[in-house]
Amino acid sequence: MSDIEGLTLLGHSQTEYPREYAPQVLERFANLYPQYPYEVELDCPEFTCLCPVTGQPDLARILIRYCPRGWLVESKSLKLYLFSFRNQGSFSENSINRIARDLFDLLQPEWLEVRGDFAPRGGIAIKPSVRLASGQAALP
Repeated sequence: MSDIEGLTLLGHSQTEYPREYAPQVLERFANLYPQYPYEVELDCPEFTCLCPVTGQPDLARILIRYCPRGWLVESKSLKLYLFSFRNQGSFSENSINRIARDLFDLLQPEWLEVRGDFAPRGGIAIKPSVRLASGQAALP
């Protein structure tokens, strides 16, 4: 079995960007080293969503860290998934929790952390973070 079997986005030059929240674009591939407890860190410095009250853009750097078991996230699908928040009204804390839940459900890692470093608006920078671990109760 190829380690890219089942991936539909990687290698395609014509990319269609989602206009609405799209967790279904997330793709995963097999971890070839599940016997090693290693970490993966993904730095996503261009995240945007909209304030659900004012409609103003919120800009953030999203940091994702996880200890994989059987699966890894495919980075192009992650890019498209994060882009799908661009036109969504969502508070910073809600966005971070939704990202964490979607990735945790997809990857089923030992643990996963998502941190948002949102640019200041009104003089306040919001920096929510969440850590999910296997065996933890499911989020609503």
